[in-house]
Amino acid sequence: MQEVQSGVNQWERLADKALAGERITLEEGLSVLKSDDQELLPLLQAAFRVRSHYFGKKVKLNMIFNAKSGLCPENCGYCSQSIISTAPIEKYTLLKKDVLVAGAREAMERKAGTYCIVASGRGPTEREVDEVCAAVREIKEEMPLKICACLGILKDGQASRLREAGVDRYNHNLNTSADHHDNITTSHSYDDRVQTVEAAKDAGISPCSGCIVGMGESDEQIVQVAYELRAINADSIPVNFLHAIPGTPLEGMDELNPRRCLKVLALFRFVCPEKEIRVSGGREVNLGTLQPFALYPANALFVGDYLTTEGQVVNQDHQMIRDLGFEIEECAL
Repeated sequence: MQEVQSGVNQWERLADKALAGERITLEEGLSVLKSDDQELLPLLQAAFRVRSHYFGKKVKLNMIFNAKSGLCPENCGYCSQSIISTAPIEKYTLLKKDVLVAGAREAMERKAGTYCIVASGRGPTEREVDEVCAAVREIKEEMPLKICACLGILKDGQASRLREAGVDRYNHNLNTSADHHDNITTSHSYDDRVQTVEAAKDAGISPCSGCIVGMGESDEQIVQVAYELRAINADSIPVNFLHAIPGTPLEGMDELNPRRCLKVLALFRFVCPEKEIRVSGGREVNLGTLQPFALYPANALFVGDYLTTEGQVVNQDHQMIRDLGFEIEECAL
């Protein structure tokens, strides 16, 4: 009993540090990931104290729209759209403006406050930026949506064009720590990713950047990427849990369980206390029946399908939020 009580005090101390704006130490971060499962509820309660301080019981919903699928020259080991993947996915070039706008209407129907336009590839061509900008302008005239673009590595001037069109947020995930990056992909560098996040910030766009957990990284590397996302001041942090897709190099990797995933989310809440922490890809596969607990440390979800994998039925997400006594934040502006 004394051990559990000690754990309770430990987690509350981490919550105190987070609320005071202090970065938890590496040792403290590791203690979260290595904690005994019997301490999971007090750990989540401490993380919820931080989450509720900044966000109350509000839940932000985001919807991904796969605007361009496959046809990617990069060799990311987790991705079904990469050049080295043999996964049987649909492949198509960037969809036209009217289709992108129709996707935004679907986001509104799902009560998503943020609409995420995602395109595969190393980075967008000028024509692709033109098409996205045209769609964003029309969406902004018609709907009260926050628009997030995720188009890959940006060239000079592209971030400014997206901002002028009305893009509110740009997503480019760090994915993993700097010292694990080359184990996951070698066709671009970790610095390439950081530079794109910085380019978006320099253009006045809110930075969105997160990670994928379960790709063979160590506990230390999970804490390190949390630190790195804090350092680049990402406003929104999608925490993905590897969905090991057949046909990708990480096929068959199975390092996660629901309790591990919840500890990871608590870690990110302690390290980045005031930021939007989003339960993202792989949550259905890896959290299973414990999905509702994820909203105690996290304050956002993706609703609907992901890029090439299916998500939970939208009305089930809405019901889950209601059952928790939480509230959907339908307007993210």
